[in-house]
Formats: sequence, structure tokens, C-alpha cells
Amino acid sequence: MDFVEELKWRGMVHTMMPGTDELLNKELVTAYVGIDPTADSLHIGHLCGIMMLKHLQRCGHKPLALIGGATGMIGDPSGKSAERNLLDEKTLKHNQDCIQAQLAKFLDFESDAPNRAELVNNYDWMKDFTFLDFAREVGKHITVNYMMAKDSVQKRLNGEARDGLSFTEFTYQLLQGYDFLYLNKEKNCKLQMGGSDQWGNITTGSELIRRTNGNESYGLTCPLITKADGGKFGKTESGNIWLDARYTSPYKFYQFWLNVGDDEAAKYIKIFTALDKAEIDALIAEHAEAPHLRILQKRLAKEVTIMVHSAEAYEAAVEASSILFGKSTAEALHKLDENTFLAVFEGVPQFEIERTVLDTSCKAVDLFVDSVSIFASKGEMRKLTKAGGISLNKEKLTDFDKEITTADLLNNKYLLVQKGKKNYFLIIVK
Repeated sequence: MDFVEELKWRGMVHTMMPGTDELLNKELVTAYVGIDPTADSLHIGHLCGIMMLKHLQRCGHKPLALIGGATGMIGDPSGKSAERNLLDEKTLKHNQDCIQAQLAKFLDFESDAPNRAELVNNYDWMKDFTFLDFAREVGKHITVNYMMAKDSVQKRLNGEARDGLSFTEFTYQLLQGYDFLYLNKEKNCKLQMGGSDQWGNITTGSELIRRTNGNESYGLTCPLITKADGGKFGKTESGNIWLDARYTSPYKFYQFWLNVGDDEAAKYIKIFTALDKAEIDALIAEHAEAPHLRILQKRLAKEVTIMVHSAEAYEAAVEASSILFGKSTAEALHKLDENTFLAVFEGVPQFEIERTVLDTSCKAVDLFVDSVSIFASKGEMRKLTKAGGISLNKEKLTDFDKEITTADLLNNKYLLVQKGKKNYFLIIVK
């Protein structure tokens, strides 16, 4: 496979240095993408860069994932309006270990193939690099005029940052540039990739290589992914969509992809899956004939959820979705873990009661009318019960004055009441 052509039809090329495609067509190329370990999980904002590495390896080239253990202590000003908090060494090491485990789901680190992926950490070569070394080996090759011309610097100096630009951040492009120089010398790495906001840092690295040893070096960036409204991709009201199930449940992760718009789905399925062009073109055509079936969104959500989590997590997410939106059973409800259960019913009206209310028992009509006001009157509840319009924990309520005890609780804490087809109410027992 031709790597550049693969990226182009997927809409994953923003800027590319002349000669990059010729290099990739004549030899096995080592290329890297940098990831700052500012958290112990990647989020879907990182996925485009990771998929670039995945496609690179699929095309026979060698990917390096660079964990910025050193640069993570500094902070990249590119696209930022404020200086980030600096992390300590212990935190960075923990974050690196977690990120490596996530990357292993996308890249082959274990085989004996010549294009086996490698994880490198710039802290390893920066920790003993003195300021005098840095000034002599790096600083003398790049002029201040060259550095000042970068967009990332200009934006911060021209009023977009309240506190200006610190010297620490000003030197960031030299630190990232030295990474490229080091990997070029030690790993024969000739290509650096990243988001379009990294173009300034990438070109600084390439220039440093040219001025230091004259070796070949190239850069390639992908577009910054945004939502249809221009908003930041991967951001929701509750924050980032993380790849770690501790922070974003597989159900919520699956729902994010399932709920993107048609235009976004057509774009994302090219960028965030490994499906080939023929299959994607067929899916887009099939979706266009019946958009209401959301064929693209369903396939996108399936592929990405399986890739990031597992086939089992995908099946559980689909089953959890059917609980809220389809015909599911009480058995399916009881199988949900507490986090997924709360994610499924996030946003439905909630009521809290004391456990003492159920210690002996409580009639359903008293609980749902007097204690939590799900129904306006006992007459309304009696009428709906007779019509088969009320369910408790996904089982039809046949007796409006059924005795409810703590034995009826889900996860020993919750009661789920359904009124009609779509109205849910969650009772939380404290």
C-alpha cells in the first residue's frame, strides 16, 4: 500500500514537505508522532495521530510513538492561550505506562518484523542534557528571528495570551526539534508527523537536522479534526471522550460515535477505522439511500469501540443501548454494571429516598405517588397499571399496590420506573 495515497483518500493530509511521498515509495521509512503524557489516558483527540502510525505500519513502514516525558514537563504553546501546569517525574512515568498499554491496541510492538513499532521517551535523552549542552548543540543552529516567525509564538505575543509567552515555552520548539534530530541520528528517523498545529515545531526540527548534519528529514501533518459546528472534536459537555474505560465507559464511548451527524460519520469512518476504500464507499452509498437507518454511524461506532475496547465491550454497549431505546429484558438490565447503568440513564428524572422506606416494605402506589411524585395521583397510576403502561426494573407492573422491598433494588441501590414507552424515572435509595 502507498502510505501517502492511503492518507489522502482518507482526508488525513493537511501539509507535507516536498519529497515525502518519493521517500516513502523508495525505502522502509521510520517515522514518529509525539504524545505529551499530560494524563494517564489518551482521548479521541489523539486518535488521528495514532491512526497515522497505524496506517504507516500497515503500509510496511516503521512507527515510533514518542512519549514526551521531558517536553511534557514544559508545555507546548501551539494552539494554547495559557501555559499548562508542569507535571512531576513520578506522575509522568505513570502516565507513560498507561499510554503504552493503550497504544499496544493499535500498533504491533511485539513481533520480529523489521517495521515493529517502538515506544521512545524523550526524557531518556534529555534528563542528562545540560543547559550548556543545549545552548551549544541546539541553540546556536536556530536564530531567534526564525523562532519568532512561528505562528504559535506570534499568536501568544500578539495578545492572545493574558500573561504573554514564557522563556520555557519559547524554547519548546527547540526541544521538539532536538527530538527529531536525536531520532534522526539514533533511529534513522526521517519523518515526523502530527496535527496541523505542529507544523511549526516539525519544520524547526527539520531545519535543525539540515543545519546540523545535512541529513534527509521530512514532515507531514493531518488536519485538526473538528465537529460540524466547528467545535473541538471529542469534547462533550462532560469533558473529553477518553480511551480508558475508567473515565469514559464503553457505553458512552459507543454512544459518542453513534450520535455524530451524517457528514461527520462519512468523514470519521475514513479517519478512525482501518476499513478499505471499497467498503467505505459502499457503506456511504448504502447510507445515502436510507439515512434514517444510520448505517454509517452504527458501523463507525462498532469499529472504533472494538478497536479501543473489545468486541465484548461493543456487544455490551449495544445491549445497554437497547435498554433505553429498544425492547430489552429485565435480564439485560440486571447484567449492567453500576457505571454503565448510570451512564444509560443519565439525564432521566431522579428521586432519592431513605432506605428505611423499604426496610419493611412499601406499596408501589404509595412510593410512586406520595414519596417521589412520579404520578400525579393514585388514580392515574391505577389506570396506567391496568393498561399495562408501567414497568418496574423492565418488568410489567401488574398490581398497582405491589409490595416493594430492598430485594427489588438494582445494585442494591436503584429502582427503575418506566411510564409508557419512553418516560423513565430513577429512584436512588440512600
